[in-house]
Amino acid sequence: MLLPTAVEALSALAHGHRLAVFRLLVRAGPAGVPAGAIAREVGVLPNTLSTHLTILGQAGLIRSRREGRSVIYAANYDGMRDLLGFLVADCCAGRPEICASLGDLAQGCCSSE
Repeated sequence: MLLPTAVEALSALAHGHRLAVFRLLVRAGPAGVPAGAIAREVGVLPNTLSTHLTILGQAGLIRSRREGRSVIYAANYDGMRDLLGFLVADCCAGRPEICASLGDLAQGCCSSE
């Protein structure tokens, strides 16, 4: 992941409602959640939610699909994995024990060892 892409993703998550939406979708799994249910769960108006969903989608953190008249949103786990990998890519600075508790997420961060 390139720095501008990471900044966009982190910026998208740097808002309470968007972070709540993203966490809800991560918990929901690949099946996703209809937009109306997201709005009720997070407590935002549908037009405000639409803006938040657009920002998260443009950042590559969520995906949407149409099912009949509903739009279903789900976390983009590949995008999330890329962002988390970017955040820990240089974590160990030659000391793998620093990132050991991150497990698979930090795998390869100390590949020069």
